[in-house]
Amino acid sequence: MKIRRCAVVFLEPREDVAFELESLLAGGDGLRRERRWLALAPHIGEEVELDGTERELLGQLSPGQWIEADGLDVDLAPALPRLLTEGLVVADSDGDAVRAGWRERDARFREVHWHPLGATLHAFTRWEGVDAVQNSKDSRTETAVEMRQVLGAPPVEAATRTEDDARVALPRIAPNDFDRLLARRATCRNFDPSRLLPFEAFARVMQRVFAAQAEVRVSEDTVFLKKNVPSGGGLHPMECYLVVQHVEGVAPGLYHYHATDHALEPLPFRATDAAGGSEDGREGDEAIPAEPSALRRFVMDMVAQQHWFADAHVVVLLSPRFDRTFWKYRQHAKGYRVVALEGGHLSQTLYLSATEAGLGAFITGAINEKQLERAFGLDPVSQGALAICGFGWRGPVMETAELDPAGEVWAPAAPGMGPA
Repeated sequence: MKIRRCAVVFLEPREDVAFELESLLAGGDGLRRERRWLALAPHIGEEVELDGTERELLGQLSPGQWIEADGLDVDLAPALPRLLTEGLVVADSDGDAVRAGWRERDARFREVHWHPLGATLHAFTRWEGVDAVQNSKDSRTETAVEMRQVLGAPPVEAATRTEDDARVALPRIAPNDFDRLLARRATCRNFDPSRLLPFEAFARVMQRVFAAQAEVRVSEDTVFLKKNVPSGGGLHPMECYLVVQHVEGVAPGLYHYHATDHALEPLPFRATDAAGGSEDGREGDEAIPAEPSALRRFVMDMVAQQHWFADAHVVVLLSPRFDRTFWKYRQHAKGYRVVALEGGHLSQTLYLSATEAGLGAFITGAINEKQLERAFGLDPVSQGALAICGFGWRGPVMETAELDPAGEVWAPAAPGMGPA
């Protein structure tokens, strides 16, 4: 059997600190410090703690050159079985299903051409079962006022680099229609689920924001799309997966949006709880239309319990196909950055398109990626979950505060009353 190290792994020497009464009573600082070595391999996506022998063996193996396992140093050989089982070392042939799975996953990771640091950032910042709202309550940072009290003053809101008399003042230009549209752009945290979104309005927003407007066909298998947002290398890797809840003529459920055909592809829906299991123990997929309450609970779990987004008429998962971007930008230090930038371009275009249509919109990065990957059948090595955005009718009452200090959408409210 031949072996080699997985494609990418970083080792972190971590120190865990905990209170220890014995230390305090003995005249110490009352803290117990424990140091551990953790392996961070993006194709695994979970931390693996290593002992000294495992760390040494991992450091001696090449990620590209296969060697005979029988030739390992006798002192290091005992560490091999666990490294194979954990996926940090792969074998060229092994009947064990777990080890074979890691070998295949490592091979797929190599084919996508990730930059090592970008891959590690993406893999180890994915959430599962996180309740962002409860976390804010626990840390007493739900509102801007609370944040100031707990965290102290933030960095200044607008940086100054010169004295006032050295500045070149720019004239304030009278606003036109586009300026007024920008002024009405505000994150919506109050949706009206009792009011269906017209089918045509839904289609128009999807067309403006996510649809291909034209294409350049280089060859039969090489096509570049023109959309209404910029994209790194003109590759437009972002796929859109929808949770449709309140749209006329569209059954509630999960969909994939086809950007060139401007069409919805229905997907199976399995009601999942925060742990990712079947909600009532049943196996199998629910048919379209999905049961509304189960669908809303699904959205709540996916947006980390941010209830102010749960009633959005259309929820959109921005899901980049990393393999498309990294086809050009192979192991590129900026590859992951341009993918993230595209999420910003799309969300701002969504905000403006929705605002122009009299709708509200939002985007959030506080999402449970691992559950989204399972729900939509995504392999995070080649296609991930980047952010969730959405749109729909604004509610008639502002139950959850929105940042609208100029009162363009709502009447001005007292400062610091709602979520930041």
